[in-house]
Amino acid sequence: MKNKRTRTRFAPSPTGFVHIGNLRTALYAYLLAKSKNGDFVLRVENTDQKRLVEGSLEKIIGALSWAGINPDEGVYIDKDGSVKEKGELGPYFQSKRLDLYQNHAKKLLDSGHAYHCFCSTERLQELRKNQQKNGQPPMYDKKCLSLSKQEVKQKVDAGEKYVLRMNVPTDKIIKFEDQVYGEISVKSSTIDDQVIIKSDGFPTYHLAVVVDDHHMKISHIVRGEEWLPSTPKHVLLYEFFSWSPPAFVHVPNVLGENKKKLSKRQGDIGVYDFIESGYLPEALVNFISLLGWNPKNGQEHFTLKELEKIFDEKGLHKAGAVFDYKKLGWMNAHYIKQKNDDELLQLCLPFFEKYLAKKNVDHTESLLKKIVNIEKDRIKTINEITQNIDFYFTSPIPEKEMLRWKEMTDQELKRSLLKSEEVISSIEEKQFDIENLHQQLFDAAKDKKGELLWPLRVSLSGQKNSPSPFEIAWAIGKDEALKRIDSALKIING
Repeated sequence: MKNKRTRTRFAPSPTGFVHIGNLRTALYAYLLAKSKNGDFVLRVENTDQKRLVEGSLEKIIGALSWAGINPDEGVYIDKDGSVKEKGELGPYFQSKRLDLYQNHAKKLLDSGHAYHCFCSTERLQELRKNQQKNGQPPMYDKKCLSLSKQEVKQKVDAGEKYVLRMNVPTDKIIKFEDQVYGEISVKSSTIDDQVIIKSDGFPTYHLAVVVDDHHMKISHIVRGEEWLPSTPKHVLLYEFFSWSPPAFVHVPNVLGENKKKLSKRQGDIGVYDFIESGYLPEALVNFISLLGWNPKNGQEHFTLKELEKIFDEKGLHKAGAVFDYKKLGWMNAHYIKQKNDDELLQLCLPFFEKYLAKKNVDHTESLLKKIVNIEKDRIKTINEITQNIDFYFTSPIPEKEMLRWKEMTDQELKRSLLKSEEVISSIEEKQFDIENLHQQLFDAAKDKKGELLWPLRVSLSGQKNSPSPFEIAWAIGKDEALKRIDSALKIING
């Protein structure tokens, strides 16, 4: 199909959660359109009424919006929270296009490219069983193709259930070009007479997707490689209708660590799992954009706007890419560090609220902002902001032996904490910041930094592993820092 304007689409079925692979397919379709100054369309494939899940569509649109993947045309959520449509080539719900599919199915019937099939489920199961027993691929045997028009009419008039099937020729070579996998040739004798209209009158994916893509002027079909085996059927349908097919772009699967297609059994792979775990949209988008695509410039960090400019389908891989959680964590940490404290605090607030409600401790916004400032270089996901932060809110009771640096005696330990107390007491409130605390304590420690700073850090945090004493003292404030040093001294004195 030769269109002056590039048009791509993402056509999810609202039957469950949004898989990370779905998000990447949508991203590639979006980027391909944007890189060519084209349109990205969001269409809903909701003909499988039995599998629809309430609220699923809103979650799909919400996940795309969170990632910054907003449609130029199709389905969207309005400011009032309702699902609406925009564009001149709708409706964008398949359930609203049934007459269109029926009309096109009739054209196929009239041209001999489709036929009625009245075979029962029992007969089809028995046929499949025998074929498998004989080592044959399971395919319909065209039994109903031999029915005369009069026989078909009689059965229909009698109310017999039927489906409509494609009449696939048996002696044809079907060829098509894929932008990733190159030219593909398939013998039509290996293709089943696919059902195109189900017994309930609804179309199957195969008919609906071809009709919709043609009428919505889609120029490039971007979808997962698992749809490659179905593409010859679609190419045939384009040929039956005398339509020019669009360009096909089948992207490789996202793989788990076992090198198999990523599945829910391998962990949290729903987009909302990542959202709730505190991954940033810019990090996840950047990360999945590189799962199966190479920008060929060695760069690793891209904003969505940058990706829109440089994306090229020629950089897509044939082989699947392994989902590396460590790499995602590294990338997310990078984007966390780019946030200023006010931005990061807003992102952390939902996690702080849960923590504070559970712990029931006093806090100020100033303290939360200081925690964000200190911890931002240590966390990989936003939800980690509440890990090991009790000491910011409540005074710890450190063990005496934990306070001790190496082989320090009680007297040496006491002198160390008294020195820290003296330095901290001498710093005026307006100069009580990390930089000044660092300078004053380092000067006091001279060449014995471990002896001074270790006991101080443990007295302030109660932990072996924590931020520096300068950061903790700044966060909790001068009075609280002195109070905790005094408590540590009492522990030493017994």
